[in-house]
Amino acid sequence: MLKVISPIDNSIIAERPLARPADIERALDLARRAQRAWRNVALAERARILDRFCDLFEAKRDEIARELTWQMGRPSRYAPNEVRGTLERARHMIAIAPTALADIDAGPKEHFTRFIRREPLGVVLTIAAWNYPYLIAVNSVVPALMAGNAVVLKHSAQTPLCAERFATALLEAGLPHGVFQALHMSHEDTERAIRDPRVDFVAFTGSVAGGHAVQRAAAERFIGTGLELGGCDPVYVRNDANLAHAVENIVDGAYFNSGQSCCGLQRIYVHERLYGAFVDGFVDLTRKYVLGNPLEAATTLGPVVRTAAADTIRAQIAASIEAGGKPVIDEEEFTASRAGTPYLAPQVLLDVDNSTPVMREEIFGPVAGIMKVQSDEQAITLMNDSAYGLTAAIWTSDADAALSIGDRVETGTWFMNRCDYLDPALAWVGVKDSGRGCTLAVVGYEHLTRPKSFHMRTQL
Repeated sequence: MLKVISPIDNSIIAERPLARPADIERALDLARRAQRAWRNVALAERARILDRFCDLFEAKRDEIARELTWQMGRPSRYAPNEVRGTLERARHMIAIAPTALADIDAGPKEHFTRFIRREPLGVVLTIAAWNYPYLIAVNSVVPALMAGNAVVLKHSAQTPLCAERFATALLEAGLPHGVFQALHMSHEDTERAIRDPRVDFVAFTGSVAGGHAVQRAAAERFIGTGLELGGCDPVYVRNDANLAHAVENIVDGAYFNSGQSCCGLQRIYVHERLYGAFVDGFVDLTRKYVLGNPLEAATTLGPVVRTAAADTIRAQIAASIEAGGKPVIDEEEFTASRAGTPYLAPQVLLDVDNSTPVMREEIFGPVAGIMKVQSDEQAITLMNDSAYGLTAAIWTSDADAALSIGDRVETGTWFMNRCDYLDPALAWVGVKDSGRGCTLAVVGYEHLTRPKSFHMRTQL
Protein backbone atom coordinates (compact mmCIF):
# COMPACT_ATOMS: atom_id res chain seq x y z
CA MET A 1 0.00 0.00 0.00
CA LEU A 2 1.04 3.56 -0.73
CA LYS A 3 0.42 5.82 2.27
CA VAL A 4 0.45 9.61 1.88
CA ILE A 5 1.69 11.24 5.09
CA SER A 6 0.94 14.96 5.29
CA PRO A 7 3.81 17.21 6.41
CA ILE A 8 1.22 19.38 8.17
CA ASP A 9 0.57 17.02 11.08
CA ASN A 10 2.06 13.65 10.11
CA SER A 11 -1.40 12.22 9.46
CA ILE A 12 -2.15 9.66 6.75
CA ILE A 13 -4.38 11.49 4.27
CA ALA A 14 -4.66 8.81 1.59
CA GLU A 15 -3.88 5.16 0.98
CA ARG A 16 -3.69 3.53 -2.42
CA PRO A 17 -2.75 0.03 -3.55
CA LEU A 18 0.37 -0.09 -5.68
CA ALA A 19 -0.17 -1.47 -9.16
CA ARG A 20 0.52 -5.18 -9.48
CA PRO A 21 2.46 -6.55 -12.45
CA ALA A 22 -0.80 -7.67 -14.04
CA ASP A 23 -2.23 -4.12 -13.65
CA ILE A 24 0.81 -2.60 -15.35
CA GLU A 25 0.65 -5.18 -18.13
CA ARG A 26 -3.00 -4.33 -18.84
CA ALA A 27 -2.35 -0.59 -18.68
CA LEU A 28 0.49 -0.70 -21.20
CA ASP A 29 -1.47 -2.95 -23.54
CA LEU A 30 -4.45 -0.61 -23.32
CA ALA A 31 -2.27 2.46 -23.88
CA ARG A 32 -0.74 0.94 -26.99
CA ARG A 33 -4.15 0.05 -28.46
CA ALA A 34 -5.74 3.37 -27.54
CA GLN A 35 -2.87 5.37 -29.03
CA ARG A 36 -3.30 3.76 -32.44
CA ALA A 37 -6.81 5.21 -32.61
CA TRP A 38 -6.01 8.51 -30.88
CA ARG A 39 -3.26 9.43 -33.35
CA ASN A 40 -5.91 9.46 -36.10
CA VAL A 41 -8.20 11.86 -34.23
CA ALA A 42 -8.14 15.30 -35.84
CA LEU A 43 -6.03 17.90 -34.09
CA ALA A 44 -9.04 20.19 -33.68
CA GLU A 45 -10.91 17.42 -31.85
CA ARG A 46 -7.95 16.74 -29.57
CA ALA A 47 -7.88 20.45 -28.77
CA ARG A 48 -11.61 20.47 -28.04
CA ILE A 49 -11.24 17.63 -25.53
CA LEU A 50 -8.25 19.18 -23.82
CA ASP A 51 -9.91 22.60 -23.67
CA ARG A 52 -12.78 20.86 -21.91
CA PHE A 53 -10.26 19.26 -19.54
CA CYS A 54 -8.98 22.76 -18.66
CA ASP A 55 -12.51 23.96 -17.89
CA LEU A 56 -13.20 20.96 -15.65
CA PHE A 57 -9.87 21.31 -13.89
CA GLU A 58 -10.51 25.00 -13.27
CA ALA A 59 -13.96 24.28 -11.85
CA LYS A 60 -12.32 22.15 -9.14
CA ARG A 61 -9.58 24.68 -8.38
CA ASP A 62 -10.49 25.23 -4.71
CA GLU A 63 -10.62 21.50 -3.95
CA ILE A 64 -7.41 20.89 -5.85
CA ALA A 65 -5.60 23.68 -4.00
CA ARG A 66 -6.68 22.43 -0.55
CA GLU A 67 -5.69 18.89 -1.45
CA LEU A 68 -2.31 20.14 -2.65
CA THR A 69 -1.63 21.86 0.68
CA TRP A 70 -2.40 18.68 2.59
CA GLN A 71 -0.22 16.54 0.35
CA MET A 72 2.98 18.59 0.25
CA GLY A 73 2.58 21.48 2.67
CA ARG A 74 2.45 24.61 0.51
CA PRO A 75 0.67 27.47 2.33
CA SER A 76 -2.98 27.66 1.33
CA ARG A 77 -2.60 31.31 0.33
CA TYR A 78 -0.27 30.22 -2.50
CA ALA A 79 -1.67 26.82 -3.50
CA PRO A 80 -4.27 28.23 -5.98
CA ASN A 81 -1.39 29.71 -8.01
CA GLU A 82 -0.44 26.21 -9.12
CA VAL A 83 -3.88 25.67 -10.60
CA ARG A 84 -3.61 28.95 -12.51
CA GLY A 85 -0.11 28.09 -13.74
CA THR A 86 -1.18 24.63 -14.85
CA LEU A 87 -4.01 26.07 -16.88
CA GLU A 88 -1.74 28.76 -18.38
CA ARG A 89 0.70 26.13 -19.62
CA ALA A 90 -1.98 23.71 -20.81
CA ARG A 91 -3.91 26.35 -22.75
CA HIS A 92 -0.74 27.74 -24.33
CA MET A 93 0.42 24.32 -25.51
CA ILE A 94 -3.04 23.59 -26.92
CA ALA A 95 -3.12 26.93 -28.73
CA ILE A 96 0.29 26.55 -30.39
CA ALA A 97 -0.17 22.90 -31.41
CA PRO A 98 -1.44 23.63 -34.96
CA THR A 99 1.75 25.59 -35.66
CA ALA A 100 4.10 23.30 -33.76
CA LEU A 101 2.72 20.13 -35.37
CA ALA A 102 2.19 21.46 -38.88
CA ASP A 103 3.93 19.84 -41.83
CA ILE A 104 7.23 21.47 -42.74
CA ASP A 105 7.37 22.34 -46.44
CA ALA A 106 10.79 21.49 -47.90
CA GLY A 107 10.33 24.01 -50.70
CA PRO A 108 9.48 23.70 -54.39
CA LYS A 109 11.09 21.12 -56.62
CA GLU A 110 9.75 20.40 -60.09
CA HIS A 111 7.67 17.21 -60.28
CA PHE A 112 8.02 16.53 -56.54
CA THR A 113 6.09 17.13 -53.34
CA ARG A 114 8.34 17.17 -50.28
CA PHE A 115 7.52 17.79 -46.66
CA ILE A 116 8.31 16.65 -43.12
CA ARG A 117 5.49 15.47 -40.87
CA ARG A 118 5.70 15.25 -37.10
CA GLU A 119 4.40 11.87 -35.95
CA PRO A 120 3.57 10.88 -32.37
CA LEU A 121 6.07 8.65 -30.62
CA GLY A 122 3.48 6.27 -29.18
CA VAL A 123 3.23 5.80 -25.39
CA VAL A 124 4.80 8.46 -23.16
CA LEU A 125 5.61 7.56 -19.55
CA THR A 126 5.61 10.68 -17.38
CA ILE A 127 7.26 10.38 -13.97
CA ALA A 128 6.42 13.54 -12.03
CA ALA A 129 7.80 15.02 -8.79
CA TRP A 130 5.89 16.28 -5.77
CA ASN A 131 7.21 19.83 -5.34
CA TYR A 132 5.09 21.32 -8.16
CA PRO A 133 2.97 18.26 -8.86
CA TYR A 134 0.60 19.74 -11.44
CA LEU A 135 3.00 22.16 -13.11
CA ILE A 136 5.59 19.44 -13.61
CA ALA A 137 3.15 16.88 -14.98
CA VAL A 138 1.31 19.24 -17.32
CA ASN A 139 4.56 20.11 -19.13
CA SER A 140 4.55 16.71 -20.82
CA VAL A 141 0.99 15.40 -20.38
CA VAL A 142 -0.91 17.99 -22.41
CA PRO A 143 1.53 18.39 -25.34
CA ALA A 144 2.01 14.62 -25.51
CA LEU A 145 -1.74 14.13 -25.84
CA MET A 146 -2.07 16.99 -28.33
CA ALA A 147 0.67 15.37 -30.45
CA GLY A 148 -1.30 12.11 -30.63
CA ASN A 149 0.51 10.09 -27.96
CA ALA A 150 -0.99 8.06 -25.15
CA VAL A 151 0.26 8.93 -21.67
CA VAL A 152 0.85 6.86 -18.56
CA LEU A 153 1.46 9.08 -15.52
CA LYS A 154 3.36 7.78 -12.52
CA HIS A 155 3.26 10.52 -9.91
CA SER A 156 5.32 10.87 -6.76
CA ALA A 157 4.24 8.76 -3.80
CA GLN A 158 3.78 12.07 -1.94
CA THR A 159 1.23 13.44 -4.43
CA PRO A 160 -0.68 10.53 -6.00
CA LEU A 161 -3.98 12.38 -5.75
CA CYS A 162 -2.70 14.82 -8.38
CA ALA A 163 -2.41 11.99 -10.90
CA GLU A 164 -5.97 10.98 -10.10
CA ARG A 165 -7.18 14.55 -10.64
CA PHE A 166 -5.66 14.51 -14.13
CA ALA A 167 -7.26 11.14 -14.89
CA THR A 168 -10.73 12.14 -13.67
CA ALA A 169 -10.82 15.46 -15.52
CA LEU A 170 -9.49 14.00 -18.78
CA LEU A 171 -12.00 11.16 -18.72
CA GLU A 172 -14.87 13.57 -18.00
CA ALA A 173 -13.63 15.78 -20.83
CA GLY A 174 -14.17 12.95 -23.29
CA LEU A 175 -10.66 11.59 -23.76
CA PRO A 176 -11.02 8.03 -25.08
CA HIS A 177 -10.50 5.23 -22.59
CA GLY A 178 -6.85 4.26 -22.25
CA VAL A 179 -5.31 7.32 -23.88
CA PHE A 180 -4.39 8.62 -20.42
CA GLN A 181 -3.86 6.41 -17.39
CA ALA A 182 -2.48 7.00 -13.90
CA LEU A 183 -0.53 4.21 -12.22
CA HIS A 184 0.77 4.15 -8.65
CA MET A 185 3.97 2.12 -9.03
CA SER A 186 6.97 1.16 -6.93
CA HIS A 187 10.43 2.28 -8.04
CA GLU A 188 11.20 -1.24 -9.20
CA ASP A 189 8.05 -1.52 -11.28
CA THR A 190 8.66 1.95 -12.71
CA GLU A 191 12.10 0.85 -13.91
CA ARG A 192 10.54 -2.27 -15.45
CA ALA A 193 8.01 -0.05 -17.26
CA ILE A 194 10.84 2.07 -18.69
CA ARG A 195 12.40 -1.12 -20.09
CA ASP A 196 9.08 -2.28 -21.56
CA PRO A 197 8.98 -2.15 -25.38
CA ARG A 198 5.50 -0.61 -25.26
CA VAL A 199 6.91 2.61 -23.73
CA ASP A 200 8.34 4.97 -26.35
CA PHE A 201 9.47 8.00 -24.33
CA VAL A 202 10.10 8.84 -20.67
CA ALA A 203 9.59 12.32 -19.22
CA PHE A 204 11.17 12.41 -15.76
CA THR A 205 11.45 15.19 -13.18
CA GLY A 206 13.41 14.52 -10.02
CA SER A 207 16.87 14.18 -8.54
CA VAL A 208 20.14 13.66 -10.37
CA ALA A 209 20.29 10.16 -8.86
CA GLY A 210 16.79 9.49 -10.16
CA GLY A 211 17.80 10.73 -13.61
CA HIS A 212 20.73 8.31 -13.67
CA ALA A 213 18.35 5.49 -12.70
CA VAL A 214 16.05 6.39 -15.61
CA GLN A 215 18.99 6.52 -18.00
CA ARG A 216 20.22 3.11 -16.85
CA ALA A 217 16.78 1.57 -17.29
CA ALA A 218 16.41 3.07 -20.76
CA ALA A 219 19.98 2.31 -21.87
CA GLU A 220 19.09 -1.05 -23.42
CA ARG A 221 16.54 0.60 -25.71
CA PHE A 222 16.63 3.34 -28.35
CA ILE A 223 14.02 5.58 -26.78
CA GLY A 224 14.17 9.23 -25.83
CA THR A 225 14.27 10.53 -22.28
CA GLY A 226 13.50 14.01 -21.04
CA LEU A 227 15.22 14.67 -17.70
CA GLU A 228 14.64 17.76 -15.53
CA LEU A 229 16.93 17.20 -12.56
CA GLY A 230 17.11 20.35 -10.51
CA GLY A 231 19.80 22.84 -9.73
CA CYS A 232 21.73 25.12 -7.43
CA ASP A 233 20.76 28.28 -9.25
CA PRO A 234 22.80 31.50 -9.11
CA VAL A 235 21.85 35.15 -9.21
CA TYR A 236 24.03 38.21 -9.72
CA VAL A 237 23.10 41.59 -8.23
CA ARG A 238 25.06 43.99 -10.41
CA ASN A 239 26.31 47.36 -9.18
CA ASP A 240 23.52 49.20 -11.06
CA ALA A 241 20.64 47.06 -9.79
CA ASN A 242 17.45 48.46 -8.30
CA LEU A 243 18.22 47.36 -4.75
CA ALA A 244 14.70 47.24 -3.32
CA HIS A 245 13.39 45.28 -6.30
CA ALA A 246 16.33 42.88 -6.17
CA VAL A 247 15.88 42.16 -2.46
CA GLU A 248 12.15 41.55 -2.75
CA ASN A 249 12.42 39.27 -5.78
CA ILE A 250 15.45 37.29 -4.66
CA VAL A 251 14.11 36.58 -1.18
CA ASP A 252 10.94 35.23 -2.79
CA GLY A 253 12.98 33.26 -5.32
CA ALA A 254 15.00 31.66 -2.52
CA TYR A 255 12.24 30.79 -0.06
CA PHE A 256 9.01 30.32 -2.00
CA ASN A 257 7.66 26.78 -1.60
CA SER A 258 10.04 26.47 1.37
CA GLY A 259 12.92 26.52 -1.09
CA GLN A 260 11.68 23.30 -2.69
CA SER A 261 12.03 24.52 -6.26
CA CYS A 262 14.36 23.12 -8.90
CA CYS A 263 14.91 26.70 -10.04
CA GLY A 264 14.96 28.26 -6.57
CA LEU A 265 17.75 30.78 -6.00
CA GLN A 266 20.47 29.41 -3.73
CA ARG A 267 23.75 31.09 -4.79
CA ILE A 268 23.57 34.89 -4.51
CA TYR A 269 26.49 36.96 -5.80
CA VAL A 270 26.31 40.68 -4.99
CA HIS A 271 28.57 43.43 -6.25
CA GLU A 272 30.63 44.94 -3.43
CA ARG A 273 29.06 48.36 -4.03
CA LEU A 274 25.63 47.04 -2.96
CA TYR A 275 26.65 44.13 -0.77
CA GLY A 276 26.10 45.65 2.70
CA ALA A 277 22.74 47.23 1.90
CA PHE A 278 21.59 44.11 0.06
CA VAL A 279 22.44 41.81 2.96
CA ASP A 280 20.66 44.08 5.43
CA GLY A 281 17.52 44.19 3.28
CA PHE A 282 17.62 40.46 2.52
CA VAL A 283 17.94 39.43 6.16
CA ASP A 284 15.29 41.89 7.30
CA LEU A 285 12.77 40.60 4.75
CA THR A 286 13.61 36.96 5.50
CA ARG A 287 12.80 37.55 9.17
CA LYS A 288 9.30 38.68 8.16
CA TYR A 289 8.28 35.18 7.03
CA VAL A 290 5.63 33.46 9.12
CA LEU A 291 6.46 29.78 9.55
CA GLY A 292 3.56 27.60 10.58
CA ASN A 293 0.56 25.50 9.67
CA PRO A 294 0.04 26.01 5.93
CA LEU A 295 -3.74 25.85 6.37
CA GLU A 296 -3.65 29.14 8.31
CA ALA A 297 -4.06 32.30 6.26
CA ALA A 298 -1.20 34.13 7.99
CA THR A 299 1.39 31.46 7.12
CA THR A 300 3.85 32.42 4.40
CA LEU A 301 6.35 29.58 4.93
CA GLY A 302 5.10 26.03 5.28
CA PRO A 303 6.88 22.82 6.29
CA VAL A 304 9.23 21.02 3.97
CA VAL A 305 7.86 17.81 2.53
CA ARG A 306 8.87 15.43 5.34
CA THR A 307 10.92 15.24 8.53
CA ALA A 308 13.71 13.29 6.82
CA ALA A 309 14.07 16.13 4.30
CA ALA A 310 14.30 18.68 7.13
CA ASP A 311 17.00 16.56 8.81
CA THR A 312 19.00 16.46 5.56
CA ILE A 313 18.70 20.23 5.10
CA ARG A 314 19.87 20.86 8.67
CA ALA A 315 22.86 18.60 8.03
CA GLN A 316 23.73 20.57 4.87
CA ILE A 317 23.46 23.85 6.80
CA ALA A 318 25.72 22.45 9.53
CA ALA A 319 28.27 21.34 6.91
CA SER A 320 28.23 24.83 5.38
CA ILE A 321 28.79 26.41 8.80
CA GLU A 322 31.64 24.00 9.50
CA ALA A 323 33.16 25.08 6.17
CA GLY A 324 33.17 28.72 7.33
CA GLY A 325 29.65 29.97 6.53
CA LYS A 326 28.16 32.39 9.03
CA PRO A 327 24.46 31.78 9.84
CA VAL A 328 22.46 34.97 10.24
CA ILE A 329 19.12 33.58 11.42
CA ASP A 330 18.70 32.09 14.88
CA GLU A 331 16.27 29.21 14.42
CA GLU A 332 14.60 30.16 17.71
CA GLU A 333 13.34 33.35 16.03
CA PHE A 334 10.82 31.07 14.29
CA THR A 335 8.98 29.37 17.12
CA ALA A 336 7.35 26.79 14.84
CA SER A 337 10.77 25.51 13.75
CA ARG A 338 11.46 22.31 15.67
CA ALA A 339 13.92 19.47 15.26
CA GLY A 340 12.21 16.17 14.51
CA THR A 341 9.49 17.86 12.42
CA PRO A 342 9.25 19.14 8.83
CA TYR A 343 8.98 22.72 10.13
CA LEU A 344 12.24 24.49 9.40
CA ALA A 345 13.26 28.14 9.73
CA PRO A 346 14.74 29.96 6.72
CA GLN A 347 18.48 30.48 6.84
CA VAL A 348 20.92 32.97 5.32
CA LEU A 349 24.63 32.12 5.21
CA LEU A 350 27.36 34.75 4.80
CA ASP A 351 31.17 34.47 4.49
CA VAL A 352 30.73 31.63 2.02
CA ASP A 353 32.72 30.79 -1.09
CA ASN A 354 32.12 28.42 -3.98
CA SER A 355 33.57 25.47 -2.04
CA THR A 356 30.90 25.78 0.68
CA PRO A 357 28.14 23.14 0.44
CA VAL A 358 25.40 25.79 0.18
CA MET A 359 27.10 27.06 -2.99
CA ARG A 360 27.71 23.61 -4.51
CA GLU A 361 24.89 21.26 -3.52
CA GLU A 362 21.20 21.32 -4.27
CA ILE A 363 19.79 21.82 -0.77
CA PHE A 364 16.07 21.92 -1.70
CA GLY A 365 15.11 23.87 1.37
CA PRO A 366 14.78 27.46 2.65
CA VAL A 367 18.51 28.24 2.58
CA ALA A 368 20.59 30.75 0.62
CA GLY A 369 24.25 31.78 0.60
CA ILE A 370 25.34 35.34 -0.19
CA MET A 371 28.82 36.17 -1.51
CA LYS A 372 30.47 39.50 -2.37
CA VAL A 373 32.00 39.95 -5.86
CA GLN A 374 34.11 42.71 -7.36
CA SER A 375 33.19 42.55 -11.06
CA ASP A 376 31.05 41.09 -13.82
CA GLU A 377 33.92 38.78 -14.76
CA GLN A 378 34.14 37.33 -11.28
CA ALA A 379 30.36 36.87 -11.14
CA ILE A 380 30.32 35.00 -14.48
CA THR A 381 33.16 32.72 -13.37
CA LEU A 382 31.43 31.88 -10.09
CA MET A 383 28.02 31.38 -11.68
CA ASN A 384 29.52 28.87 -14.12
CA ASP A 385 31.44 27.08 -11.38
CA SER A 386 28.69 24.55 -10.74
CA ALA A 387 27.62 21.08 -11.76
CA TYR A 388 24.16 22.48 -12.45
CA GLY A 389 22.66 24.76 -15.09
CA LEU A 390 18.89 25.12 -14.91
CA THR A 391 18.31 28.87 -14.50
CA ALA A 392 20.38 31.93 -13.64
CA ALA A 393 19.39 35.55 -13.11
CA ILE A 394 20.79 39.06 -13.05
CA TRP A 395 19.49 42.25 -11.50
CA THR A 396 20.68 45.27 -13.47
CA SER A 397 19.41 48.41 -15.19
CA ASP A 398 21.56 47.73 -18.26
CA ALA A 399 19.78 45.39 -20.70
CA ASP A 400 22.79 45.24 -23.03
CA ALA A 401 25.02 44.11 -20.18
CA ALA A 402 22.43 41.56 -19.10
CA LEU A 403 22.34 40.09 -22.60
CA SER A 404 26.12 40.04 -22.92
CA ILE A 405 26.58 38.37 -19.54
CA GLY A 406 23.73 35.94 -20.22
CA ASP A 407 25.44 34.77 -23.40
CA ARG A 408 28.35 33.60 -21.28
CA VAL A 409 26.48 31.93 -18.41
CA GLU A 410 25.95 28.18 -18.72
CA THR A 411 22.23 27.84 -18.08
CA GLY A 412 18.98 26.73 -19.65
CA THR A 413 17.08 29.94 -18.84
CA TRP A 414 18.54 33.40 -18.25
CA PHE A 415 16.44 35.95 -16.39
CA MET A 416 16.85 39.70 -16.07
CA ASN A 417 15.20 41.39 -13.09
CA ARG A 418 13.04 38.36 -12.32
CA CYS A 419 13.38 34.68 -11.48
CA ASP A 420 11.64 31.39 -10.75
CA TYR A 421 8.99 31.54 -13.50
CA LEU A 422 8.35 29.26 -16.45
CA ASP A 423 6.95 31.16 -19.41
CA PRO A 424 5.16 28.50 -21.48
CA ALA A 425 6.17 30.32 -24.68
CA LEU A 426 9.84 29.68 -23.82
CA ALA A 427 11.72 26.39 -23.78
CA TRP A 428 12.30 24.85 -20.34
CA VAL A 429 15.66 23.13 -20.50
CA GLY A 430 18.68 22.43 -18.35
CA VAL A 431 22.37 21.87 -19.02
CA LYS A 432 25.02 19.84 -17.18
CA ASP A 433 23.53 17.90 -14.23
CA SER A 434 20.26 19.83 -14.54
CA GLY A 435 19.23 17.40 -17.25
CA ARG A 436 18.56 17.01 -20.94
CA GLY A 437 15.66 17.48 -23.31
CA CYS A 438 13.10 20.26 -23.41
CA THR A 439 9.50 20.98 -22.48
CA LEU A 440 7.13 23.85 -23.30
CA ALA A 441 7.14 26.24 -26.25
CA VAL A 442 7.03 25.13 -29.87
CA VAL A 443 10.32 23.28 -29.50
CA GLY A 444 8.87 21.21 -26.65
CA TYR A 445 6.77 19.38 -29.21
CA GLU A 446 9.92 18.22 -31.00
CA HIS A 447 10.75 15.85 -28.14
CA LEU A 448 7.27 14.29 -28.16
CA THR A 449 7.20 13.58 -31.91
CA ARG A 450 9.49 12.10 -34.55
CA PRO A 451 10.06 13.62 -37.98
CA LYS A 452 8.90 11.59 -40.97
CA SER A 453 9.90 12.74 -44.44
CA PHE A 454 7.58 12.47 -47.45
CA HIS A 455 9.41 12.50 -50.78
CA MET A 456 6.90 12.01 -53.57
CA ARG A 457 7.46 12.16 -57.32
CA THR A 458 4.22 13.55 -58.70
CA GLN A 459 5.05 13.41 -62.41
CA LEU A 460 6.95 10.73 -64.37
